[in-house]
Amino acid sequence: MVVQLKLSLALAVFVALGCNSAASVDADWQTTAGQQGDWRDEIIYQLLVDRFADGDLNNDRSVVPGALGLYQGGDWQGVIDHLDYLKTLGVTSLWISPVVRNLETDANFDGYHGYWQQDFEHVNPHFGDLAKLRELTRKAHEQGFKVILDIVTNHVAQLFYYDINGNGHPDENVYGSGCGEQPPADTQPCPGGAVITHISEYDPDFDPQGVRGYTSLGFSGLAPIKWIYIPGIDRSPTLPGSGAGQDPSRQFGFQREDWYHRRGRITNYGNREQVLTGDFPGGLKDLATERPDVRDALTAVFAKWIQAGDFDGFRIDTLKHVDHEFWQSFAPSLRKYAAGKIMLADPTNAGDPNAIVKPLSVPKSKFFMFGESFDGNDDLNGSYTMNQEVDSTFYFSQKFTVFDGVFKHGDATKAIADQFDRKQAKYASVPNEDGVGVAGREVMVNFMDNHDVTRFLFEKPSLPALRNALAYLFTEDGIPCIYYGTEQEFNGGNDPTNRERLWDTGFRTDGGTFQWIQKLIQVRKAYAPLRRGQMTIKYSTTHTAMEQDSGMVAFERADGGKKVLVVINTSDVKQSETSMSQMGGPDMLTSFTVGEKLVDILAAPNDPTSTFTVGLQGSLSVPVAARSQRILVPQSDVVPLQ
Repeated sequence: MVVQLKLSLALAVFVALGCNSAASVDADWQTTAGQQGDWRDEIIYQLLVDRFADGDLNNDRSVVPGALGLYQGGDWQGVIDHLDYLKTLGVTSLWISPVVRNLETDANFDGYHGYWQQDFEHVNPHFGDLAKLRELTRKAHEQGFKVILDIVTNHVAQLFYYDINGNGHPDENVYGSGCGEQPPADTQPCPGGAVITHISEYDPDFDPQGVRGYTSLGFSGLAPIKWIYIPGIDRSPTLPGSGAGQDPSRQFGFQREDWYHRRGRITNYGNREQVLTGDFPGGLKDLATERPDVRDALTAVFAKWIQAGDFDGFRIDTLKHVDHEFWQSFAPSLRKYAAGKIMLADPTNAGDPNAIVKPLSVPKSKFFMFGESFDGNDDLNGSYTMNQEVDSTFYFSQKFTVFDGVFKHGDATKAIADQFDRKQAKYASVPNEDGVGVAGREVMVNFMDNHDVTRFLFEKPSLPALRNALAYLFTEDGIPCIYYGTEQEFNGGNDPTNRERLWDTGFRTDGGTFQWIQKLIQVRKAYAPLRRGQMTIKYSTTHTAMEQDSGMVAFERADGGKKVLVVINTSDVKQSETSMSQMGGPDMLTSFTVGEKLVDILAAPNDPTSTFTVGLQGSLSVPVAARSQRILVPQSDVVPLQ
């Protein structure tokens, strides 16, 4: 993406918002909520603050209603006002979008999402002030919610450009003419001259030697970087800045040029060097996280946010774009800090080289950190759960193979069993020290869609398919995560149309999908095996047409002597069953005892077809209608839902 700056005169008034974020993360804030319990009991609800609810019209500056690439007016007050809606749905943990002050706008798009950080130590005034953020977490805690903060350690916003031609201005240069951006298909010379090449000094292509100065005479060494000063849109050097006047050996600052890789934007995601050291497309400047001083600074600033916001966990952006050694330092340090076991140096305090990050007044013994490795490679994604790195990852490989492949596109359910086997082999099998007490492969954060991909209903506009996929999401092992608006059947495509305004729905609670999610959550809470139980695949198939078992998958969850059997039919067109008897094959074999009666707790009361008797060797043939599901429990274990 070629990034251009287009500043609207209307944005000039935004400087007035600065007073709203005057309180610094450095202030002497107090934590009130310690972290206990098992994270597998949680149901995470991901929300973009700007799109959830507009509770305070006073911070609605630069809002353009309906233009989803721009601010829409949602804020922390809006979340506070609708905690009852989330309580009614049944979710237990809120994952909120980044809170730090951002670059206001760039190339006619706004930083409403929070990933264009400019100031690590102050809040984004579009959402309220720091006191309002703390009110949100306090009131959420009072109602039993945990609050997870989205953070970014990989990059900052497009706050400087590379002065490639040395003229002191951010240019976009065009070389060549006549052939467009692609060479001719035949072997003839380009009839109008050279192929056209665009060079943007905001966002030049990756150069392994570093972005170099260049004119028609050739290269001239590493291109200097130039910070951009437009305070009205928070386009200024990254804060906190360097310790001017201090001993250079103690100098700190996100304004230091050597704190950035300065190699230009990633053009090849298959090249590991580019992924780790390249700028994120859109001109997001890549931090040199392999430097000890950068690691210490990032650890300190985000430790302060644990205290300032009283957060219970972090969702970490762009995990795979940061070196493993960083995570092996950052994650253990924050876990120990949150638990009150260590003190952290605070190099961000340039006036005091011996400063420390204030300890938490109430330690959090199970501070949860999970990261986004936007990739289908389980070897790569699983590697971040090893060696004391993050506790878990956002389970992208399952999203691609299971929720897209099976539930959306009709692939065979054998893919579910294969993906489960890869998880067992590729993700951590032991808990991190001072972590959440559970191995990484047991606390994967499962999801169907999010803010970076199309919504499930965009490509598969089928409510039965959506609800079928939700049944798997809420019964498999790990932690289910719902993207806001799924309960309202949002169907947006790629960014920004998958970032709709929730308040336009009126926060209805009577819709079919809202109530289906509500019921699945009630079932999950009522039966411990669905939260904490070991998962064992009992049936899957390669059949996707009109075979007897087409689309069938079944698995058991077992915990403390209690067991639950989940049976799902992913076929769009036919009733199927967990049997291949018509093809000379066996029925499904379970671990239940012969003669045991199992009841489908999703069925209507007194439904004569909802009870099944286990046969010899635990055999069981369970018929399930197209795009339907059964949750079977022993008759003696059935409990009423709340």
